[in-house]
Amino acid sequence: MTPRSVLISGAGVAGPTLAYWLARQGLRPTVVEKAANPRSSGNPVDVRGAALPVVEAMGVLPHLRAAATSATTMRLLNASGRTIARLPLPGGRAGGERREVEVPRGDLAAVLRQAARSDTEFLLGDSIAALQQDEHGVDVTFERAAPRRFDLVVGADGLHSQVRRLAFGPERGFVRPTGILVATLPLGEPADHPHEVQLLNAPGRLVSVHPSRGAALAAFIFRRPDITAFDHHDTGLHRRIVTESHTGLGWRVPGLLDQVANTDELYFDAVSTVDLPAWSRGRITLLGDAASCVSLLGDGSSLAIAGARTLAAALAEHPAAPAAALARYEAEHRARVTPKQRGIKRSAALLVPATRFGLGARNLAARLRSAGRS
Repeated sequence: MTPRSVLISGAGVAGPTLAYWLARQGLRPTVVEKAANPRSSGNPVDVRGAALPVVEAMGVLPHLRAAATSATTMRLLNASGRTIARLPLPGGRAGGERREVEVPRGDLAAVLRQAARSDTEFLLGDSIAALQQDEHGVDVTFERAAPRRFDLVVGADGLHSQVRRLAFGPERGFVRPTGILVATLPLGEPADHPHEVQLLNAPGRLVSVHPSRGAALAAFIFRRPDITAFDHHDTGLHRRIVTESHTGLGWRVPGLLDQVANTDELYFDAVSTVDLPAWSRGRITLLGDAASCVSLLGDGSSLAIAGARTLAAALAEHPAAPAAALARYEAEHRARVTPKQRGIKRSAALLVPATRFGLGARNLAARLRSAGRS
């Protein structure tokens, strides 16, 4: 039976991209999203690599360039705020057009939702409560909407995926924390240096101010392997962890911690990978971070876009054989994801060196690279 109706859980990056391509293949996509008003802000991410031809084909690249951040360089700082090294960001040129695009994640999602909107049913402010499948389809119970049956269900609902929990089991069986935590918050004012990302490192800790797009964003990325589980809804706990982990640092960190204590917009989570032996069970499959979270250096959104296009293409190639389509999608997209997951420790060592020696070596390499470009 050819899958015609497809339910996608998640209106972030992967979900709307998939909906766009499914609609152009004559399928009927429905996107359910727990948030009634998805945010149009968030941590900057890169659209690059295999994602670029996808957004170009969707016709949204000009909109992404219009929403792009202003950052072109990265400045490494010492505790007193003095410059250690100044480096160009990947693709970030002071003049000319950048091939890849850095854009706030929420703005990226908003552009993709708009591209899919005319041919997609959106159920905002709702979520999936239960899934029951047979060989021909999936019966879905929603928290608010009436129950419905779909030919295929796709979980594109992030690291803490509800679809994955319902179809595969609790996340503790698949989500692997790296020992690194991340917190971000908007600062509500323009950055002092509108084209620079400023980074302060101490062993096991990183604090950055990113100019984003108009209003700056602060980020705390730090190693806390002792914290293996926490309540994702306990903002007071999140504030305490961030504050106790960064007290004593110089530069502008004390002021940033004051904002952590008072903001209502603190994002906090563990940097994790997702490790599943298979991404599909029957007519339920996973996409993006729900299937293979690798986010640390901004690759997650590009991989989600590329994966969504791959899944749609596989369903178009095997219209009457969903199992074959899902197998092809997984085989092709795992080839992109696996090297990124294997390289996450190396990326973490560069971004957040664990020791004073490692930090000194990283800074020396940055100085040499910066001197070579001056």
